[in-house]
Amino acid sequence: MNPESTTIPELIVWSVQEHAETVAIIDGERRITYAELGVLIDQAARAMVETGVNAGDTVAVWAPNRWEWIVAALAVSRAGATLVPVNTRFKGPEAAYVLNTARVRLLFVANGFLDTDYVAALAGEDLPELIEIIDIAGTAGATGFGSFLARGEPTAHQDELDRRSAAVTPEDINAIMFTSGTTGLPKGVQVRGSAVVRAFDRMADALGVQEGDPYLLVNPYFHAFGYNCGIILSLIRGATNVPVAVFDPNEVLELIEREQITVFPGPPALFQSLLNHPGLETHDVSSLRSCITGAATIPVEMVNAMRARLGFDTIITAYGMTETSGLATLCHPDDSAELVATRSGRALPGVELRVVDDDMGDVETGAEGELLVRGYVVTPGYLDAPEQTAETITEDGWLHTGDIAVMDENGYIDITDRKKDMFIMGGFNAYPAEIERMMIEHPGIGLVAVIGLPDQRMGEVGAAFVIAAPDTTPDEQEIIAWCRERMANYKVPRHVWIVDTMPMTASGKVQKPDLRALAQELLTT
Repeated sequence: MNPESTTIPELIVWSVQEHAETVAIIDGERRITYAELGVLIDQAARAMVETGVNAGDTVAVWAPNRWEWIVAALAVSRAGATLVPVNTRFKGPEAAYVLNTARVRLLFVANGFLDTDYVAALAGEDLPELIEIIDIAGTAGATGFGSFLARGEPTAHQDELDRRSAAVTPEDINAIMFTSGTTGLPKGVQVRGSAVVRAFDRMADALGVQEGDPYLLVNPYFHAFGYNCGIILSLIRGATNVPVAVFDPNEVLELIEREQITVFPGPPALFQSLLNHPGLETHDVSSLRSCITGAATIPVEMVNAMRARLGFDTIITAYGMTETSGLATLCHPDDSAELVATRSGRALPGVELRVVDDDMGDVETGAEGELLVRGYVVTPGYLDAPEQTAETITEDGWLHTGDIAVMDENGYIDITDRKKDMFIMGGFNAYPAEIERMMIEHPGIGLVAVIGLPDQRMGEVGAAFVIAAPDTTPDEQEIIAWCRERMANYKVPRHVWIVDTMPMTASGKVQKPDLRALAQELLTT
């Protein structure tokens, strides 16, 4: 298998043969070897052909992490179709928008997840392209997964699967992943399968993933972090995928101990929850070896605690977005705790980075500017949106990430903020991520999220939500005073609230719009 040119269908066929006797998935009591996974994938793919899915059609999965998600998603590739993952938190109209925009022909759901009836949620929606809904949870109201698989029992379509798989090229689109829609309606990012294989082969090297490694996946499969870094990376190395539908610290700790988990990626908030959990010391987590994290400010002390208390030997950070196939930069496993905490790695081989000003001029080393990315990881564009594609990707291939970054003399980047998150206080530009990075040095702060709020006199002011570090009881006014001693006045939050939890997206990022709404409530009570 040549990771520089392998398609997803080729990877599937190679992986199930290469790792045939290795356990591919552990989902509760269900254990599936790679050989068995290959049989299930082809059975589901034949069922898709029998149901009327043609090469080039789109098939969606709207469900939590579970073994059926993996089978359905990989079967889409074997059938020569295009995968459309759907956010499990979407409501009916949001999901319908995605399904119609991508012209989805077949949909897999898991009725009952988080008390949601996905079939009922779509009952009143106009979905003219949709042939059928398959419920992998097996509840009433839709075709069950077992009944669907039965359609693929005859091998009449096997030659067709092989023909369709062979017809897929490295330039073809394997998945359409929709953005969160925080800046408007969700956009369908077209992702090449070969780019995912090439990029995450590098991540597998950095993490030291080995055949048979129990690989814990809390990151939702519908997200690039879960699908690319989880499902595809596991295929690349023959790791054992252990899906988790909903993160619960105690259940995760028990799972780590029971299944001897070795590789565990996730956002910083997840690991902070484990470090804060009172039952951590009662569980054996000594099997943990490798972790990749990112997407938020990480204190050096947290990296050290993850090594000392969670037992990780390898902790790396990375940077990517859906528009870069989920990955563009990567730290080295030998990088120091300080470098891991303060940087997001440097460009993958075959990927270029620039940090530019508003006039597209390169800024000096160490200066802030917008991060641009060019190379094989960059999406060919948004689905049926040429104007948005042209606004985001220049004619010579540079992707505007919308992220503010600093690049050092060694090419390592530090993402300091999102352009849209910046607020202006008294005429000064204030970047929440920069303030968060400074505040995280306070001994009583475990996690912090900063937002800008309207202010009649100053235009906008900063406000911070804080989760306390373990065994501390930080004081809100003391934190503000501490900040005044260490940062320029316009950066100092005017409001600080100590909270137990923060609203998170399914991929582990703080939902700042929800924090803004909460702040308005707190200010009016």
